[in-house]
Amino acid sequence: MAHLLIELFSEEIPARMQARAAEDLKKRMTDGLVEAGLTYASAGAFHTPRRLALSVEGLLDGAPAKREERKGPRVDAPQKAIEGFLRSTGLTREDLQVRDEKKGQVYVAVIETPGRPADAIVAEVLEQVVRNFPWPKSMRWGAGDLRWVRPLHSILCILSAEDGHRVVDLEIDGIRAGDTTRGHRFLAPDAFSVTGFDDYAAKLARAKVMLSAQDRADHIWADATTAAFAQGLEVVEDAALLSEVAGLVEWPVVLMGRIGEDFLHLPPEVLQTSMREHQKFFSVRDPKSGQIVRFVTVANRTTADDGATILSGNQKVLSARLSDARFFWDNDLRVAKSDLGAWAKALENVTFHNKLGTLADRVARVQALSREIAPVVGADPEQAALAAGLAKADLTSEMVYEFPELQGLMGRYYIAAAGHPEEVAAVAQDHYSPLGPSDDVPTAPLSVVVALADKLDVLAGFWSIDEKPTGSKDPFALRRAALGVIRLLLTSGLRMQLTTVLGALPEDKAADLVAFIHDRLKVYLRDQGIRHDVIDACLAMPGSDDFTLLVNRANALADFLKTDDGENLLQGFKRANNILAQAEAKDGVEYSYGADVKYAETDEEKALFAALDTADAQIAPAMQAEDFAAAMSAMAALRAPIDGFFEAVQVNAESQVIRRNRLNLLSRIRTICLGVADLTRIEG
Repeated sequence: MAHLLIELFSEEIPARMQARAAEDLKKRMTDGLVEAGLTYASAGAFHTPRRLALSVEGLLDGAPAKREERKGPRVDAPQKAIEGFLRSTGLTREDLQVRDEKKGQVYVAVIETPGRPADAIVAEVLEQVVRNFPWPKSMRWGAGDLRWVRPLHSILCILSAEDGHRVVDLEIDGIRAGDTTRGHRFLAPDAFSVTGFDDYAAKLARAKVMLSAQDRADHIWADATTAAFAQGLEVVEDAALLSEVAGLVEWPVVLMGRIGEDFLHLPPEVLQTSMREHQKFFSVRDPKSGQIVRFVTVANRTTADDGATILSGNQKVLSARLSDARFFWDNDLRVAKSDLGAWAKALENVTFHNKLGTLADRVARVQALSREIAPVVGADPEQAALAAGLAKADLTSEMVYEFPELQGLMGRYYIAAAGHPEEVAAVAQDHYSPLGPSDDVPTAPLSVVVALADKLDVLAGFWSIDEKPTGSKDPFALRRAALGVIRLLLTSGLRMQLTTVLGALPEDKAADLVAFIHDRLKVYLRDQGIRHDVIDACLAMPGSDDFTLLVNRANALADFLKTDDGENLLQGFKRANNILAQAEAKDGVEYSYGADVKYAETDEEKALFAALDTADAQIAPAMQAEDFAAAMSAMAALRAPIDGFFEAVQVNAESQVIRRNRLNLLSRIRTICLGVADLTRIEG
């Protein structure tokens, strides 16, 4: 067994590409080795800003020789069939064998593949991988044809075993593989040789390179949180930034600096966003005030002055950046306090969609819809319209122009600064939510109203112009909007018939849109553990565009079917429905009324009449009150009398009067059960 070590050493790889590139190197190399006959025990991929590395343990020393026999067409087969077989095998007709079989003579191809040493296979596979590497962006340099994300300087490729290591004979675009690499660009730039992975990792560590990205991230976080804790502060968690910064340095050195007093009045979100986006700094917060008061930067080297010069330079650059943010904030505050409506009016100059008008047009539609929805939610219609009219005003502010990710949040600050109530200001931030399946759902009445109106408007708008999601394409995030509507309705327990709310749409388009939201609801409920057939059984009932009603029914039915009574009643219903359907098809009539207890001949038959009367009397008011649990409980009481009826009674009696009466009795079972849910859609 051999151990393979590969390192592709280049100029700095963009941090966002490193992890994917390391996985691509691992997958493409190991797939290629296995396909060539070299199996292995384990493999690990690593990345730093200047290198991709792969370690493959337990690799075979070579691919064994193989002999494969392939049965081909008959000797008298059409010429095209024989030529196709020859192409697939790479042989000539003279190479084929002829063998006798029961149905005649057939061609047989015997393909012998000689064994190959691991070195040759590794060289062949690695060259293919490097030349066809799937970088999102790549470049050529010098006079060569090789493309790489940044200029590739060297290739380390060695096979090691107990008796030593050897360099794989490989050259790609003038770069010959060797057993040397380099350490940190500044702290240990000299080349050194390695004999295997353990030697490689140890020497890199001595040369000021942390090979593992996770180790770098852990080191950064530990040092940053320790430094903050020592001053009674805390680092704001930012997993994405931590991952990115770990991809910017090979030897992370954590430094904590101060934010100038002139900037501490800025909203913490502004400070955090500016420092993260422009400087890749972590924010350090005072837990008592919630204010951002420090920053953490990560250098790529140690210095004689313990980072003082680096920190000083970073603080100067940060001051310049934050001066811009302060300028935007101060200007925006002046506008918000004097004429907030100017921003809303400026939306007339921003096109939302060429067929749906400007953002101002969209805001007007959301205002109208908010007035309509507000009473259902228990909010004041005029307050809802006011909040909807201001919710998107910050889109034309200077701060949001610079930092689009702060939309809504800045609106909340500006609307409050203009003197509006906090619940109106909160709508600016909340009405975009929920943005995804794990995002928080707003619960304040005004926020719920405008969030619903905003999502329903975008859905109705694009449905009106026939711009619907197709396949995996959803450029306007309409599936996300539909899920947002669902979560808003269910979280708030709102009773709203969507078909009525969407009355401005033509009837067919409104029905189609509700069906689209139903599809999203099916996915959502399946994730909640409700079977698809249970959902279908409830969707088939009246009022299915009232999602709260629909989900309450589905939950009650799902719970009912988990019980023995529910499962057995379902079987009794299906039996009754099947007998009835066959009889109706045979007789050409519908048995839907007229069952009379005076024609009952057995005690079991009479007991079923009585049970159906009792159930009907209980189920009807329970359904009227939308007490689905009570309706299911009353329906469960039918299990025993239905079982007893089928055990003692023959439905297709010789007497046609008795037969019709019993079929009409089965029709009562069907009618009562289908009044609760469409049990015909339940599987099993």
